[in-house]
Amino acid sequence: MAIDSGMTITEARDVLGQLVGRVQYGNERIVLTRHGRPAAALVPMDDHEALERLEDEIDLADALAAMREPGRVTWDELKAELKL
Repeated sequence: MAIDSGMTITEARDVLGQLVGRVQYGNERIVLTRHGRPAAALVPMDDHEALERLEDEIDLADALAAMREPGRVTWDELKAELKL
């Protein structure tokens, strides 16, 4: 997978449609810079969806770990305390 990391946001604005095509059909990632620093990236949807799945897995693992912590309050206890 090719990564183009030398395009400024201003340059990208003028050719956004072309960039989207490169990413969508060429399976390419493009890093956009602002003031010489990476600011954003255009990535294929498959990459984006994979990142979303990874974030969901991390969130689930964190939630399960929190549920195993001693002294935690259960949902039912919280509802009872709040009279819900």
